[in-house]
Amino acid sequence: MNERLSEMKVFEVKGTGETTGEAKWAALRELEKLVPSLVKENVEYKVVSEGERGLLGVGFVEAVVTARFCMENTDVESPVTDDESFTTNEELITNIIKRICSSFATKCTVKVDGDESGYQVTIQGDDLGVVIGRHGSNINAIQDLVQAALGRSAEKRIPVTVDAAGYRSRRSKVLKEIADQAAAEAIATDMEIELEPMLASERKIIHLYLDNRTDVETLSEGTEPKRFVLIRTPDRTNE
Repeated sequence: MNERLSEMKVFEVKGTGETTGEAKWAALRELEKLVPSLVKENVEYKVVSEGERGLLGVGFVEAVVTARFCMENTDVESPVTDDESFTTNEELITNIIKRICSSFATKCTVKVDGDESGYQVTIQGDDLGVVIGRHGSNINAIQDLVQAALGRSAEKRIPVTVDAAGYRSRRSKVLKEIADQAAAEAIATDMEIELEPMLASERKIIHLYLDNRTDVETLSEGTEPKRFVLIRTPDRTNE
């Protein structure tokens, strides 16, 4: 038993989220960064603490889950493509996404367009809500994972955008509506309006959308992952 353990390398990471399900996904995402070829069935999870909402639904205590994965030391240093042969980046991207969708028990098709200057990936299928996640949390995590794995394989950074069932377009429309509402409120009240924390890519959509307006201005404030967009009237800069 001890001899066998000495031949194995153990990866253990921690994930957090509003629920144990989100915490498990966060932990799995971190493991995939370390071992892109791992299979969900080989991961052991341990719930450290359950998520708990605050009084009257205000605030919450994050759920914490650890994920553990063992593999033989001879395989640890293998590049992403050692366990399977991928002749193109498109094959690598497709394989990773199909594995992830399979872990969600979701069947999908994957279309990859672009070249080494950047790839656009479209996921189609039924019941893709779990793949997208709340406010795109899962699809953004998948995008980060694919980009990390591709960068490791290609030995350089290659931009990747992953979309599912048109989510990116719908989310962009929602963000612009939020920006319009916040801008109107900033003008009407002459107060600084803070939006909810969001990813840099989503903050960029709002900054660019309001950039041509002269009646409001935008700034990014706070620190990751709580960084947010602040919208205010230009006159406030002189206060």
